[in-house]
Amino acid sequence: MAVRSIRVFGDPVLTSASAPIGDIDDGVRALVRDLLDTVELPGRAGLAAPQIGVGLRAFSYNIDGDIGYVLNPVLEVSGEPEAIGEGCLSVPGLWHDAVRHPWARVTGIDLDGNEVVLEGEGLMAQALQHETDHLDGMLYLKRLTPEERRIAMREIRESSWF
Repeated sequence: MAVRSIRVFGDPVLTSASAPIGDIDDGVRALVRDLLDTVELPGRAGLAAPQIGVGLRAFSYNIDGDIGYVLNPVLEVSGEPEAIGEGCLSVPGLWHDAVRHPWARVTGIDLDGNEVVLEGEGLMAQALQHETDHLDGMLYLKRLTPEERRIAMREIRESSWF
């Protein structure tokens, strides 16, 4: 349908918890089309609805050419958390080590109300955690160590986009 503009750090929609999706109507179907169109661009592993200004629990993903979406995801994680390099479309130009679990699973639904289960390690685990954080109103900056967060915040203050 349309590639949507990405909301950036400082936009209140990024720090607000998203509402669950109730009825799947034309608006939700349009949202999913926009999430899929927007995540297809090169260099994008995932995109949550708040990042395009919509406070609903939905995200799309683009992992190793596998593109899809999930509505109302519920996250499970496993394994000892570790620091891993991460960036975010809503905090452009920054790349820092965020603390993530090595395995993750989300369970949600598709547009037909069918159950969707996504799980994996590596980039998939990282993306599932990152996008679910967005739906909970949390940017990846909160997953940084205190020292990394100080550095990131200084970079944001010095950036041209903020």
